[in-house]
Amino acid sequence: MKENSEELQKKMGTNETEETLTNRQGHPIRDNQNMRTIGSRGPATMENYHFLEKMSHFDREEVPERVVHARGSGAFGYFETYGKVGDEPVEKYTRAKVFSGAGKQTPLMVRFSTVAGSRHSPETDRDPRGFAVKMYTEDGNWDLVGNNLKIFFIRDAMKFPDMIHAFKTDPASNVANPERMFDFVSRSPEAIHMITFLFSPWGIPATYRHMQGSGVNTYKWVNEKGEAVLVKYHWEPKQGIRNLTQAEADAIQAKNVGHATQDLFEAIERGDYPEWELFVQIMSDDEHPELDFDPLDDTKLWPQDKFPFLPVGKMVLNRNPENFHSEIEQAAFGTGVLVDGLDFSDDKMLVGRTFSYSDTQRYRIGSNYLKLPVNAPKKRVATNQQRGAMDYDRPGENGSNPSINYEPSMIGGFQEASKEGTPPHEPHYDAKAVSAPIDRTNNYGQAGETYRSFDDWERDELINNLGDALSVCDPRIQEAMIEHFTQADADYGRRVRENMEEKIKAMKESDAEPKLYGKPAANKVAQGASSKGHEADPY
Repeated sequence: MKENSEELQKKMGTNETEETLTNRQGHPIRDNQNMRTIGSRGPATMENYHFLEKMSHFDREEVPERVVHARGSGAFGYFETYGKVGDEPVEKYTRAKVFSGAGKQTPLMVRFSTVAGSRHSPETDRDPRGFAVKMYTEDGNWDLVGNNLKIFFIRDAMKFPDMIHAFKTDPASNVANPERMFDFVSRSPEAIHMITFLFSPWGIPATYRHMQGSGVNTYKWVNEKGEAVLVKYHWEPKQGIRNLTQAEADAIQAKNVGHATQDLFEAIERGDYPEWELFVQIMSDDEHPELDFDPLDDTKLWPQDKFPFLPVGKMVLNRNPENFHSEIEQAAFGTGVLVDGLDFSDDKMLVGRTFSYSDTQRYRIGSNYLKLPVNAPKKRVATNQQRGAMDYDRPGENGSNPSINYEPSMIGGFQEASKEGTPPHEPHYDAKAVSAPIDRTNNYGQAGETYRSFDDWERDELINNLGDALSVCDPRIQEAMIEHFTQADADYGRRVRENMEEKIKAMKESDAEPKLYGKPAANKVAQGASSKGHEADPY
């Protein structure tokens, strides 16, 4: 029988308790205040083992910061499936077990984040928010990695590194400069729809609890027959949607740069568990020539009148992390983490993200990042992938021959799963390999529709924020951006120009320094924005 540590210590003649400080070898530390030195004044000796171990670990206790989504928070809870897609059985569309059986609960964790800022940037920044969900399903992990806004800036992953470089601080000065972002966007007209949302009140969610989530990319569902449909995912907060005007965000930032993390933690601590309902939009798996956009284009919304939101389940967050670093900072997500019944579409951004996300985690945390408790699936893992830093598998612990670390083999080791039963979804392609944009870009149509769908005060806020940011840009960038906005809606372009020119004139007359990015113009705070924040939904 295994003896507990205190009984073992009594036998060994020690007087340690649960509160006794030890080093990482389990040795009790009797002096944690003073280095060993020759005399009380030094010099220090080389065999200062406790000091050297303590300091060298301290020097390495931070993992590399994420390039994007560096600032984040998270919590744990469960997903409860309705067992239906709207009024139809879920099995009609997908064989994924996570959605089968009404009332079934699957444990999960969620990480919310900002995108472009550093690990300690303010949570009031005008920036998309990450909304990443890891479900520990019976078939292994499923990661649904998305953002709060339902669209994105670009539709091809080739542009992603350039986009992020342009949106981050100037590499020479390390100062934020909107000219860099608009310089990139002015040559990327597909971004105008996202810019319209970002510079409206939707660009600053009030808290993580009061924001939407979206898979952004187009995925597929596959049923028992191997038939596939295109699908988009949407998380809608049951607490309601709340966003901030720039003035409200500035007031919060003056007092608290981590207000969203604090709000989420305190809500769960007091038992006010946030909930989101998961909706899907479903479309047949073909090109849909009747639409004026490509359904795989993640700069576009699928119109709800044609593809309605269908409820499939809900998420409840009811536990805070006990160790933020190990459970949230080391949490690792990837768009390629799918289970049977879920599949990839040919969305170009999805393909790029699927490589990039997992590769980032191997760099940040190490080749064995999936063995950390927060990332490990809650089921048996049997793989011949081996070694690397921090590998702690015991050969043969999953029932295989410990000498056979390869496949195929006739004398032991793991075997491929049976191909009998469920047919895979195998799309057919008959086209040349090319480097080319999609055919139906329609860069301005939905941007104009979104602008016209806003309330008057939302449009005022959008125009004011854009006027502020563009007023410090190169005139060539200003003209290009105004042309894009005009293409989306004539009133949109006209109002941005007028607001921008007012700001430029005021700066010249006052001989003022250019405004910092994101600061509201004097006396131009949008009318009609309540102190409770923005609570509408143009989607």
